[in-house]
Amino acid sequence: MQTIFMERDLGEMTVQGGFDKFMRVKRFEKLSPHTIKYYEDCFKYFKRYFDPKQPCAIITLDTFYGYVEHLANTTNANTVTTNTYLRGIRALFYYFMQEGYTKRFKIKLPKQKKTIKETYSSADLDRLLKKPDLKKCTFSEYRSWVMINYLVGTGNRIRTAVNVQIKHLDFDNGLILLAETKNGRPIIIPMANSLSQILKEYLVYRKGEPDDYVFCDLHGKQLTCDGVTTVLYRYNRRRGVEKTSVHLYRHFFAKHWVMNGGDRNELQTILGHSSPAMVQEYVDIYGKDLTPNFIRYNPLDNYTRAKKGETIRMRK
Repeated sequence: MQTIFMERDLGEMTVQGGFDKFMRVKRFEKLSPHTIKYYEDCFKYFKRYFDPKQPCAIITLDTFYGYVEHLANTTNANTVTTNTYLRGIRALFYYFMQEGYTKRFKIKLPKQKKTIKETYSSADLDRLLKKPDLKKCTFSEYRSWVMINYLVGTGNRIRTAVNVQIKHLDFDNGLILLAETKNGRPIIIPMANSLSQILKEYLVYRKGEPDDYVFCDLHGKQLTCDGVTTVLYRYNRRRGVEKTSVHLYRHFFAKHWVMNGGDRNELQTILGHSSPAMVQEYVDIYGKDLTPNFIRYNPLDNYTRAKKGETIRMRK
């Protein structure tokens, strides 16, 4: 028996109308407010290039690559930032294809130049993790110190960290429930013994109820992501550390996990990555420490050691 498929009228849906339906789907999927705003921002930039009143049916691969060129010519963003905006539009175009508003085509993002991710150095961490004198410091300084210990010990994104509540800390079993993650799926991660002791002491000063957020302002209210960025920027500068990015603590965690021989699948789970691609980048960069053999076999060092004691008389 022949099956008959009804083909939709590709010209009936505008880009704006298609985007509105796309966003209704994303809200139904209960994506985080941060992710919803991300898609809205991506579309805001796209509308500067393409009239949203136009029908979805005229969108082609040339439309996408024309937008790529537009971004390159009108912004100073690097390829990584550009691809961040392009991923949102790619997701929108694939939704159009799925719904039959646009004919199907395959989209490839521009290749981005791989860079070694900068992290805090051991000297930086020595300064940042030196415990303040609790008899003299302010609550803000103490809380910032605790937060940095938390970020170094968990690798959490800032948005995840600020949404941890006191009841999410399971000291008996050494676990932390991460209820707010980028992909929307809660996960449970182990709590390092040293971090457990730091958090127990902190909660003596912080006090609060189980439903309260662990990291709060001076009035006991939840810290915002911008608030964390601001207080840790000031904390780092007061400690004489030039780097101030909160996200660098996440890179530090990943780097040292890999360099210490940690399992990559466990790292993917802890960091909350939906695919192993990002973790593989850390493995490629930090997975093999060349330092021991470099020192052992380096030609200059070996030659210098062999000739040690030989000198050349200088002219007077």
